[in-house]
Parts: sequence; C-alpha cells; structure tokens
Amino acid sequence: MKDKEYYHFLELVAARQSDRVYDKTREVEPEKLERILEAARLAPSACNAQPWKFVVITDKELAVKVGKATAGLGMNKFAKDAPVHILVVEESANITSLLGGKVKNKHFPLIDLGIATAHISLAAESEGLGSCILGWFDEKEIKKLTGIPDGKRLLLDIVIGYPGKEKRKKIRKQAEKVISYNKY
Repeated sequence: MKDKEYYHFLELVAARQSDRVYDKTREVEPEKLERILEAARLAPSACNAQPWKFVVITDKELAVKVGKATAGLGMNKFAKDAPVHILVVEESANITSLLGGKVKNKHFPLIDLGIATAHISLAAESEGLGSCILGWFDEKEIKKLTGIPDGKRLLLDIVIGYPGKEKRKKIRKQAEKVISYNKY
C-alpha cells in the first residue's frame, strides 16, 4: 500500500507544471481552494515560525487588476486570465528562527515560504488545477490594490486556475548531474 501511495506522489510531481494559459470560463471551486490553502497552512517551517500570510484573490475584477500588475515588460501577460491569485507575504519569524538564522547565516523565512509554495502548487495539481509561481510583478501596485502594508515583503504571486492547454513534456537534467551520494 505504501509503495502505491508513493508512486502516486511521484506522478503528481511529474505532472505539475507552470501553466501559462487558463480557461477563463471556469472558476475554482471554493472547496478546492480551501484544501490548497490548508496544505499551505500545514507546511513545515523552521522552529514552527510559520512566517507567512496568504492573501487570496478570488474577486474577478481584483484578480484582473492584480494580474495586470503582475504583467510587465512583456512577461506574465497570462496572469490577468487566472481566476485566483495567492499572494505570498513574508511575516516575522519567531525569535528562535531569527536567532538560528543569524548563527547559521540563513534567512529561514525564505526557505519556509518556498516549502509552503511547493505545497500550494502540488495541492493545486492534485485538485486538477494548474498553477504558476511568479516573482516578477509590480509589488507597490499589488500592495496598493490589496491593502498589504508597505513594511511587508510580497514575495510571490501564485496564479491558479483550470489549465487551458495540454501538459508539456517535462525537461529536467539527468539524475547523475544533480544527485550524488556521500560526496559532491
């Protein structure tokens, strides 16, 4: 049973892609969105700091405005067609995580947000939805549109919706180029 469950997870990971075309006629069901957000909420974080806030945009007009603010210099034009935007905001980490980060010269909240983002994109895939993780956007404009305080860092916009195109062949480096055992 366990091997079958693991195989399912690898199928999910293999299927997940960055979708850049969304079906404008289909809305994301609230129950699917709730499960995706629960996957993000349950993500692990250094010292259980949970240094995140997810601002979920489902209002059609606002989603188009946020999508337009995500497009720029010819990039991410498709974002205006996505029915859902999950804005990933960095929140303060707890003292243990901050001190550990100072000692180890690592900013743990960025790692934590990456993990939560992976949970979101995989959960979306498991719900039959497409997603694309975007870091290029007009942060000031999106903050203005959504009321995110100026002092907060808006790190990512994860767009979610029903894919409007078929899956592409996934191209990755061969395992031996990116994996080694017991030494570099």
